[in-house]
Amino acid sequence: MDQQAMMQHGAFSWNELMTTDVPAAKAFYGELFGWDMHDDQTGDMTYTMLKAGGKEVGGMMAIPPEAKGTPPAWGGYVTVADVDTQAKQAETLGGKIILPPRDIPDIGRFAVISDPQGAMLTLITYVKQG
Repeated sequence: MDQQAMMQHGAFSWNELMTTDVPAAKAFYGELFGWDMHDDQTGDMTYTMLKAGGKEVGGMMAIPPEAKGTPPAWGGYVTVADVDTQAKQAETLGGKIILPPRDIPDIGRFAVISDPQGAMLTLITYVKQG
């Protein structure tokens, strides 16, 4: 998928693994898919960027303290025009805000919601580039 299409409201734009064992996940997925990986240090957290064909396609990280007890899982990010508005709308439609909107420096703003059946999804509004 091209970069511009991923930035459209309603498009799945990122995939992220939260896991209890990042080194084992890197070894497994690196061998399985041949992904190139590099670690970025953000504050006190290491985030591993995943590339396929030279393009960033996702990331992986250790399960953060606020999500302790959550099993390892892949999660999808959906681009929205305004994460704060969409999170509130999810609540209005019977969903829940699991993690209220917060900023990712130089990337954008995100929130984690669940639908009325409990399936979780991350909403993101990217910082305008260029």
